[in-house]
Amino acid sequence: MAFGGPSAPVAGLSLAAVLRAGIIGSRPSLPRHHWRILNALLACRTPALGGHCYRCLECGRTHFVPHSCRNRHCPLCQGRAAKGWLAKQEAALLPVPYFHLVFTLPHALNPLIQQNQRALYNLLFHAASQTLLEFGQNRFQAQLGIPAVLHTWSQTLLDHYHLHCIVTGGGLSTDGSQWVSAPPHFLFAVRALSLVFRGKYCAGLEQLYTEGQLQFHGKLQPLGHPRHPPLYGRRASRPAGCLADVRRPTPTTAVVAGRTGESNARPNSGAQGVSRPQWAEGHASMDHDLRGECRRGRRPKAGGLDPRPANQAQPD
Repeated sequence: MAFGGPSAPVAGLSLAAVLRAGIIGSRPSLPRHHWRILNALLACRTPALGGHCYRCLECGRTHFVPHSCRNRHCPLCQGRAAKGWLAKQEAALLPVPYFHLVFTLPHALNPLIQQNQRALYNLLFHAASQTLLEFGQNRFQAQLGIPAVLHTWSQTLLDHYHLHCIVTGGGLSTDGSQWVSAPPHFLFAVRALSLVFRGKYCAGLEQLYTEGQLQFHGKLQPLGHPRHPPLYGRRASRPAGCLADVRRPTPTTAVVAGRTGESNARPNSGAQGVSRPQWAEGHASMDHDLRGECRRGRRPKAGGLDPRPANQAQPD
């Protein structure tokens, strides 16, 4: 039997509660599709969406199950989907070393990306994958395996467009007869990757502009010439761990108090019940040119880089 009923209890402070506290008394100016998402999150597992009531024929006990919004931004709805995605990706991992590479676009391009999301996201995937495939062909005469996941914001919920690539340490030879392995502690010089990627992305931007496929609204004139797109690279000692890291916002992309994943009940409560965000700084200096190295057993500093000059991506 489907009908309205009580809201589902949520342990701790929920995302919907945070949104209600922030929206009460004011209505922020947001795009229409943002409001659709917010309304779905606010209505999730409430009487607004109804639900099903189940009754035991033996004892007569009833149990109400509220309907969920199933929005991809909702941490309550997407926890199971996220776990399924991760399990599927882990099953596809090969028994070979993997390297974790992150291609990041300059923040000066953020306004242009926001107005041309489909075109510039596709260009990011194309430029990054073609760069890696060309490097693999030139160095190993082999085709690399490259699972890639797009992230569009940072852990502080600011626009931060970057592509995580988990690259096989080697690939299938051109004739398909054998596997060609890369050295276990080095894949490609990340500075060279950054330069080639920059060239491909800028060339793609110019082509889109020439073909009239870009939209320009508002004040986009000060964009100027972007700096070298930074790239972060290291040997992935635990490929499954890398998949878990890049899975967190994908497909479940809701974040509460700087945390991402299946649960939304982990904020750090401050005075008067105010939620205080927590996050790891991560790649705080991604706007800088990539210079440095990552060594095994050390947590990368400032954007995943050691301050010592070098140009090689080494293992985690």
